[in-house]
Amino acid sequence: MTQALTAQALWRAVANKRPPAGVIHHSDRGRQYCAHDYRKLVEQFGMCTSMSRKGNCFDNAPMESFWGSLKNEMVHHQRYETRAHAETAIREYIEIFYNCQRRHSRLGYQSPAVFAEAFKHLQAA
Repeated sequence: MTQALTAQALWRAVANKRPPAGVIHHSDRGRQYCAHDYRKLVEQFGMCTSMSRKGNCFDNAPMESFWGSLKNEMVHHQRYETRAHAETAIREYIEIFYNCQRRHSRLGYQSPAVFAEAFKHLQAA
């Protein structure tokens, strides 16, 4: 994983979600996230940086769980013809299935999209 790739992912996330200033950007301690240019980008978006504690894998447990689900439910069962096919299939898995349809026990058996919408209404009330 390169700094350019993580910067591109951050740009896409900000363009798609338009998070408010002050949102917490959590990552592990990988050098691509510690790089000066990347940290400057996070700061430019008005995000607060949060990094896993050194040697503590539990800080990143939710993300590690996601990667495990993605690999077990999708990636390990497919053979992709091209990188573009893989990217399209993985994007569909995340945006259509994982976020909108897959129920998560930790979220009261709701999809992340339903849970986020309910949370947003709760905050507005």
